[in-house]
Amino acid sequence: MTQPQDAASEARPAIQPAIRPGAEPGAEPGAEPGAEPGARSQAPVGPLPGPLVGVDWLAGRLGAPGLVVFDASVGAHRAASDRIPGARPFDLDGPLSDHTAPVPHTMPGAPEFTEAMRALGVEDSDTVVVYDGAGVYSSARAWWMLRAMGFDRAAVLDGGLPAWTAAGLPTSTTGPAGVAGGRGPRGSFTARPRTGLLVDGATVARALADPAAAVLDARTRERFAGTAPEPRPGLRGGHMPGAVNLPFTELQDPTGRMRPVGELRAVFRALTGERDRLYFSCGSGVTACVLALAADLAGYEEIAVYDGSWSEWGMPGTPSEFPVTTGP
Repeated sequence: MTQPQDAASEARPAIQPAIRPGAEPGAEPGAEPGAEPGARSQAPVGPLPGPLVGVDWLAGRLGAPGLVVFDASVGAHRAASDRIPGARPFDLDGPLSDHTAPVPHTMPGAPEFTEAMRALGVEDSDTVVVYDGAGVYSSARAWWMLRAMGFDRAAVLDGGLPAWTAAGLPTSTTGPAGVAGGRGPRGSFTARPRTGLLVDGATVARALADPAAAVLDARTRERFAGTAPEPRPGLRGGHMPGAVNLPFTELQDPTGRMRPVGELRAVFRALTGERDRLYFSCGSGVTACVLALAADLAGYEEIAVYDGSWSEWGMPGTPSEFPVTTGP
């Protein structure tokens, strides 16, 4: 599976429990604004089975009123011609990151996030499925951002576009009708931010000293150890003292799907023991969300993502020369 490059408090706030989706969405009648002709499903969306859905679940509901499909691909996958019919762009390299921040892929503020979702035609009552072209990579970041903004009817497509095409399901090479370029109807989405789901470096520094917490790093073992250079120039090599390495690919099978829940639980227990307050980091806050997805699937409730991740922590001299160590 080809992966693109992976891409901020007062005294320690409690990490907010992840709220699992499942409420019946109040879908409005009529065709989905982004659906293409012939793509509409007559089946109701119904409640999400959890934070992860399979291609069969999505295929049976594609085009149903109240269902929004997002393509959250980044890097080279963002430019790919094929996509799931009707998918709208959740552009992490564009408006869905704060480009005034000093590090990439920073979460935008609530007003900006609200505006981006409304411009994409998203209603507060919609159900959202997010995928990406790598498998499960940047789609998890979009899912976690929605959750951090108070929206729980969202799930990640297991295996992403590769799983969709491997199942022989149709793809499209055209943009979503009526949504791209702001031509479609605006949505009613309103961000309702939750504290503690996205945290800053100072919070992570306190977590590293907390015996009830664990900080897990989703980067490769070589980058964690400091034996491979960082893809972003100027960053220090190595990892946070006390952090645990868990490359996100080790939570997936060879096809890019997430491993079974029992296996995910075993992986986390082996690395964190009885600690149940988990913080996740990576290169720029993207694949850390794959770990958050896996932890949610495994039943953990107190989980948070370090928004700046290594792009902030590894920066020399800022924000306060966070400590770095090398080796396994």
